[in-house]
Amino acid sequence: MQDIFAARIMTTDLHTVSPETLVEDAANEMLANEIGSVVVVDEEHQPQGILTTTDFVRIVAERKPKDETPVSAYMSESVLTGSAQDSIREVADRLVTYGIHHLPIVDETEGLIGMVTTTDLAAYLADVEAPTAV
Repeated sequence: MQDIFAARIMTTDLHTVSPETLVEDAANEMLANEIGSVVVVDEEHQPQGILTTTDFVRIVAERKPKDETPVSAYMSESVLTGSAQDSIREVADRLVTYGIHHLPIVDETEGLIGMVTTTDLAAYLADVEAPTAV
């Protein structure tokens, strides 16, 4: 497999929320757009956290959130990010090493510019690698 960069397969149609966004609003955004995460960004569009479907499992398991629960109460604050120049191999290694499914792609000046997911990697591999016979 040739080494390509994250920019080639990252999703750029991003859905972001602020730390003050209500959990219910974030959930509705994810459902309406059939996405598995929203990135929590500050005023400069820099990632501050990420809220994923896995986080919602935890929310439901812990307690039913009140109507005015902000996403900052549940988001994962340690946001592992990558750059558009990271190789796909580096991105895949990061996803596997840390057991995550979403890697926000950031630019030093623009902030959040994309997202690479395990689904993006699987789709790329399905296109470039011929399936093996079972």
